[in-house]
Amino acid sequence: MRLLFALSCAFLFGWGMHAQNSPDCRTAIPVCADAPILGRADGGGSIDDFDPEVITETGCLEKGSVSSANIENNTSWYVFRAGTGGQIGFDIEALPVPGSSTITAEWDFAVYGPDVDCSAISSGEVQPIRCNYEVNGTRFTGLGVNPEDGQVGVPSTTQNLNTYDEYLDVLPGEVYYILINNFNTNFDDEPEEFMLTFTGSAVDADPNNALDCTLRDEFLGLDITACEGDPDIVLSALNSPAGPDIVNVAWSVDYDDDGTIDQTLGSGPSATQFTVPSPESGRYYVEITTSDPNNPVTDDILITFYGTPVLDRVELLNSNLSLDPDRNNIEVFVDGDGDYEYAINDGEFQDDPVFNDVPPGINTVVINDKNGCGTSEPEEFLVLGYPKFFTPNADGVNDTWNIKGIERLDNPVVFIFDRYGKLLAQLDSTTDWDGTYNGKAMPSSDYWFRLEYQEDDNGVVVAKNTKANFSLKR
Repeated sequence: MRLLFALSCAFLFGWGMHAQNSPDCRTAIPVCADAPILGRADGGGSIDDFDPEVITETGCLEKGSVSSANIENNTSWYVFRAGTGGQIGFDIEALPVPGSSTITAEWDFAVYGPDVDCSAISSGEVQPIRCNYEVNGTRFTGLGVNPEDGQVGVPSTTQNLNTYDEYLDVLPGEVYYILINNFNTNFDDEPEEFMLTFTGSAVDADPNNALDCTLRDEFLGLDITACEGDPDIVLSALNSPAGPDIVNVAWSVDYDDDGTIDQTLGSGPSATQFTVPSPESGRYYVEITTSDPNNPVTDDILITFYGTPVLDRVELLNSNLSLDPDRNNIEVFVDGDGDYEYAINDGEFQDDPVFNDVPPGINTVVINDKNGCGTSEPEEFLVLGYPKFFTPNADGVNDTWNIKGIERLDNPVVFIFDRYGKLLAQLDSTTDWDGTYNGKAMPSSDYWFRLEYQEDDNGVVVAKNTKANFSLKR
């Protein structure tokens, strides 16, 4: 993990100035278009939005030739929600290092959306829809038209040296993330500044509503999914519409997200931040008391931690109507509530936990958490196949019946019944049923079986089939 980012960023809004920056996507700062935003960034965040060993590119942004200069180099994350339809752009203006007249920053950006989440961004599942990564001969980069030289935005291509990409065409309610990087070698703990200003026909027509400013009321940010073992998550009340008018801050949590507060977490005038320890999932609440005690400022955020998937069980489904005795349908169950995908026998991953036409015998299953929180090791499971029919006519083919794979079980017993529940035969792993009862051939019909066995399967998960029917044909 990268070094914890501990520098500040000031934002000029119509309702006050705030010293807060988010170098991590999951705590992106909600913004809108009613005023320019002054940003300052240097260093890294508390979590790898892009694992430098796995994700070396996202759109036009890339790791680069400097080993320590990953995609996330002096980053700031913002999120906005479109309030009206039309064109949205922005200007990122490089500013001098505080106390100097020299501009050394090299600001680049990527825009993701609409309506994606941070886990999809950091896994590489989605790519930016706008991007720029060039050595600038101008103080500006962004979307739309460069106000300094009039360059019109075009899709980014390597060395096109156009520092602007195209406007976004947005619809009301769509959510977009903006990643801003200072991709230079400034690691001297001197934060560099930029000014972010929103532009475009939608902003010109209605600057107060083009970007939905009510998103700032969700000042804790959008709901967060994280992985067990990730760094703790720091929630901040400093971006609230209360601005500096803070008399008291109170934090609480509903661990089950069922509408009932489970615990108060602390309060006080200086309790402007709360650290959520991993993996304490829950809905976290904050209430800010201002100089007007009758109008507190509140917000909540759902934080969910996911771990590496753990296989619960594999069940054999009785929905396979095929007469092929060597194919069965199974369903995989996971101990957890993550977003999973599944693969069996070294095949491709699929979202559906149901697999059709699985051969009897030993198979393997792998489960992947789509939030990027890990992939299980291949785990064996045994499919107990059984012939859907048999034909005891002494032709040497399907003359007897038993469970396929039964020899892998501990102390198995199979009971065979007719349709009225009369016990006709009792089998183990060494005996088959020949279709007779007390030496008399049983007629063509459907018969039922019940399987019993001990649970110690030498570490192999068994797809259980305790009772089903099959056919005797003559």
